[in-house]
Amino acid sequence: MELIWDPTYECMEREEIEQLQLERLQATLNRAYKNVSCYRNKFNELGIVPEDIRSLADLARLPFTTKEDLRLNYPYGMFAVPLREVVRIHSSSGTTGKPTVVGYTKHDLQTWSGLVARFMTAAGVTHDDVVQIAFGYGLFTGAFGLHYGSETIGASVIPMSSGNTEKQIMIMQDYKSTALVCTPTYAITLADKMERMGVDPNSLSLKVGLFGGEPWSESMRKEIETRLGLSATDNYGLSEVIGPGVAGECPHKCGMHIFEDAFIAEIIDPETCQVLPPGSVGELVLTTLTKEALPMIRYRTRDITSLDYSKCACGRTLVRMKKTMGRSDDMLIIKGVNVFPSQIEEVLFAIEGCQPHYQLVVDRVGAMDDLEVRIEVTENIFFDEMKRQRAFLEMVEKKIASMLGVGATVKLVEPNSIPRQEGKASRVIDKRKI
Repeated sequence: MELIWDPTYECMEREEIEQLQLERLQATLNRAYKNVSCYRNKFNELGIVPEDIRSLADLARLPFTTKEDLRLNYPYGMFAVPLREVVRIHSSSGTTGKPTVVGYTKHDLQTWSGLVARFMTAAGVTHDDVVQIAFGYGLFTGAFGLHYGSETIGASVIPMSSGNTEKQIMIMQDYKSTALVCTPTYAITLADKMERMGVDPNSLSLKVGLFGGEPWSESMRKEIETRLGLSATDNYGLSEVIGPGVAGECPHKCGMHIFEDAFIAEIIDPETCQVLPPGSVGELVLTTLTKEALPMIRYRTRDITSLDYSKCACGRTLVRMKKTMGRSDDMLIIKGVNVFPSQIEEVLFAIEGCQPHYQLVVDRVGAMDDLEVRIEVTENIFFDEMKRQRAFLEMVEKKIASMLGVGATVKLVEPNSIPRQEGKASRVIDKRKI
């Protein structure tokens, strides 16, 4: 039997889950309507009161919450409790204007720690592990979420924070870290550095990696597993909804289990906002069921995924979300075609000589969109004779065009020439907006 942190909630029958969700939803709606003027106004505009929501199907009648609502109510306007009851404040990076502020009551922190403990346990972390956290500590929720989840399990935590790659590797070696927490792109950066330092990953004690914070492909998973000698698992969360702890993979790696006793997941068409049937690909919308300080009702995550309600071989009955394909608002539309960076990543990983570091540059030449894909390649290809380099370039362009249904110019660049980020990778430069 695989380890399950909370069998009561992770293995409930569908009928029981839905009954629990409805009860918790009604309590959440009442609290939000009573204490958050933004929600009261939204409900009043539609002529809805919480008592009108009598089934989970009625959820579709409720208005959405967006990042814009959080910005307009900056900093504390969306809180459903007085500030004296808020014991922790986090926020998003605020790359587009004011950051979005999130708050937690003491009970919220306990809930959060328990949810993270669930997906960490599902990934294979136990109280015997040494967890090295290479997320940046600060207002970003990632590091603290995994930190308290690890402590809840009883694992030993190394709060290393991000950056200082050489020291990260030294700590891994000396402290015998068994679990690594970071973004998938930083895991690749660590592998690159180890190679240059002559460190054999098999000499380390690593057994599991918990990677989140950005979309990543199955090919990238294989690359990380091969180069770091661990089992790479995906997890999902976002600050506005709780932080990490919304969903995570079990060892079967066939989707991330969403903790449905704490969240209701819907998939909508991002254009029409209509709820789509199970199995459809669309934008994930989440409603919180257990949060006190910052309840979120039908929050538009902008993440593109699909949901699978079939029972998993691990024994959990919770719905599974597929790896996110990208975001509905980060999605590039090139000559009318929807393009996700992860699609290009899939192509590059299958080509020998391409490095897992790339950047998409979109520009408008006259009235036409132009997509350039900058790819780091191994030195032998970069310094190859012109004829062979040209043939390689054409082959890559052909594969990308075949995958995307739209042409792109490929530019080969030297190893280590694309800037590295310690946090989320900056994959896209869209000059059309500048």
